[in-house]
Amino acid sequence: MSIPPIPPPLEHLGSRKFSFYPPILNIESNEWRYLKATWSEILVANLHSNQEIWVPRRFLGEVSRIDDPVLIVGLNKELEFSMGRVWPHRRHVIEMPVAVNQGPSPMPARPSEQKGPAAVVGIRLESTDAKAGKMVIGLVAVAVVGCLVLAMIARQSQFHQRVAYTSHDQSYFGLGHDDDYYAVTRALGSPASERSSPESGSIQFRALLYPKRGYTVILFGKDRKSLLYIGAIDEQCNPIHSISYSDGTSSGAMLRNIGRMIGCSMK
Repeated sequence: MSIPPIPPPLEHLGSRKFSFYPPILNIESNEWRYLKATWSEILVANLHSNQEIWVPRRFLGEVSRIDDPVLIVGLNKELEFSMGRVWPHRRHVIEMPVAVNQGPSPMPARPSEQKGPAAVVGIRLESTDAKAGKMVIGLVAVAVVGCLVLAMIARQSQFHQRVAYTSHDQSYFGLGHDDDYYAVTRALGSPASERSSPESGSIQFRALLYPKRGYTVILFGKDRKSLLYIGAIDEQCNPIHSISYSDGTSSGAMLRNIGRMIGCSMK
């Protein structure tokens, strides 16, 4: 039984740089420096990336006696770097595809018996990167469709909100700055409830709540006897109708202040 030759020691290399032949796959630079060794492996460092890897001694071959242009350390197998280690490189064998319901291929005819050119069978190779790319494209497509669905749902929700808002009763448009409490109740009916400012306060107002109509009518004046219509606010204290004055201002700011004072409650 033959015993494989013992790989040559590399301790004598010291700090001299060398290259593996054949080069280790998946590593760009092929310039190395010896670091240390054990009984089964040697540790080398790549001069460009400073990456350190262990190479099993059983893969080491002869060391060249000259180093012009570079010292060569032979490898008895083609190696590749993967998952932090070096492994023997395996070349994948591509199997010819077989058509459906096709039996074993017949023996090729002798050259004298061939009547035409040999048929060419197309081979389609699909790498792991191609499969990963298709998977990424599929995920991106699913994400885009999901975003479109969410956007459509949000848009429909906003549309329904706008429809609900604009479908509220808008009878307040028929009211003006000369209308008092009795004019408002004749146009809109009696309010469900009322809110009023304290009689001793500097601001006098009267809020007439119409929850079924979806808004509150505000009357404002110097005293309780001179309260007149200045506009209407919705359930969120937003003015939905205000009065414009001759000086270019409007009652919008006053409506907001009164809305905050009454809490914009429709109960």
